[in-house]
Amino acid sequence: MIFRETALPGAYVLELERIEDERGHNARTWCRSEFEAAGLTACVEQVNTIYNRRRGTLRGLHWQEPPRAESKLFRVISGAIHDVIIDLRPGSETYGQWASFRLRAGEPRLLYVPEHFAQGFQTLEADTELTYQVSAPYSPEHGRGMRYDDPAFELDWPLAVAAISDKDLEWPAFEPGAPLRSGG
Repeated sequence: MIFRETALPGAYVLELERIEDERGHNARTWCRSEFEAAGLTACVEQVNTIYNRRRGTLRGLHWQEPPRAESKLFRVISGAIHDVIIDLRPGSETYGQWASFRLRAGEPRLLYVPEHFAQGFQTLEADTELTYQVSAPYSPEHGRGMRYDDPAFELDWPLAVAAISDKDLEWPAFEPGAPLRSGG
């Protein structure tokens, strides 16, 4: 794997190193020692999958607070997404800044999202499915979120929102330094 740090320190796009032959290819998508060598969280507590029927589906922006803060590793297995991350680490030089990434099935790329980052995505195609590993089990009482259209960030979503949960519509506006309510 090739670890490429993004403009938000601690967040990485990982490029898979494919071994190809006439049958196809093989690539490692997880290696504890490579993650440890890169200084990243090398613990996997859960592996989840998300399927989205509609193009334009929006999920997020979510994270978990300590002691259940989690890092995440995303890979699209069908379709495509526009993924957004926001640095919420207190004291970080990039606190409150965001970055976006396109992930598409068949491309040898994954997105590593460190602890204390909000994360959300919008599907760019119908029937989009992704899988992600997390470093801590889901904990509703530690779950947090903010609105996808929060004016504090002026996020650039590529499509009109075709589907979104009531829960994601009810997240509060972001207030730097203020505790954000639980989504549980």
